[in-house]
Amino acid sequence: MPTISIFYGILIRMFFNDHAPPHFHARYGEFEATVDIGALEIIEGQLPPRALNLVREWAMIHREELLQDWRFCREKTAPAKIEPLA
Repeated sequence: MPTISIFYGILIRMFFNDHAPPHFHARYGEFEATVDIGALEIIEGQLPPRALNLVREWAMIHREELLQDWRFCREKTAPAKIEPLA
């Protein structure tokens, strides 16, 4: 599973040829969540509230890049790295 961004101890990753809807995986310590790119809601798992807010803020800024990476992963092509939250 390629890591596409890392910020504040949060790893953002995507699986190759993953199931719909378009989503990414966020890991923070022992917490992990699957986040829908369109709704920016957790599909599965959990994150602490502060980490979830950071993930949502980052994802809103980079939504188009996330969707492009989703397409790359569906085609089994390496996704592009996305700038971290500053």
